[in-house]
Amino acid sequence: MPPYLIEFRFQGYARKYLKRSIFDVARRFHVEGVTRRRPVPHITLVGPFETREIKRVIMDVESIAKKYNLVNFKLKGFGYFNNPGGKVIYADIEPSKELEELRWELSKRLMRYARLKEWDTRERFSFHATIAFKDIDRKFSQIWSYLKHKEKPNIDQHLLRITIIGKGGKIVCEYDLMLKKLLNRREALSGKVWKRTIFMFRVKLFRRRFLVAIRKIFGW
Repeated sequence: MPPYLIEFRFQGYARKYLKRSIFDVARRFHVEGVTRRRPVPHITLVGPFETREIKRVIMDVESIAKKYNLVNFKLKGFGYFNNPGGKVIYADIEPSKELEELRWELSKRLMRYARLKEWDTRERFSFHATIAFKDIDRKFSQIWSYLKHKEKPNIDQHLLRITIIGKGGKIVCEYDLMLKKLLNRREALSGKVWKRTIFMFRVKLFRRRFLVAIRKIFGW
């Protein structure tokens, strides 16, 4: 069965920050675990997992994601996993309650018919964006010391799209939380569609902030 991933792909300043960090560590310490392929800064929500029912996965992602609107989280600091297969250094993600609920709802739904990794079968989950892994064990102390003294990221973000990744790391489709629409691969890669996504995000964020301000004024 082919492996799949469900993830959030960073855009804008956060994407640039993470790519700079990935290539900075790779160049300084001559490691290339993340850079062997074109790095795409992301948060894995579920995966890798195996299934023969990708159409059902797509339907479940859509039915769950459409219930959510402005799902926020924060890129904050660095951390590492000391896994049996090797160490992983990452940018730490501080999730909102909504992000935690969405991720767990996806996992529970997929458990019914997909073969998930152990970490996806638990409610407690470490949200992260990988900076370096695979070939870093011998240089871990140096890399970690360098990152500890580096300015820590503190970047607010929102979950704008949920991406399903298939064979060869290619996009199968995306669900756009702002447009409330399932996008095929061509639409997911379209700059024109992305501009619509950003426009709707700004509209929704303005509306939320406006309502918060009104409630404070009138004590609602």
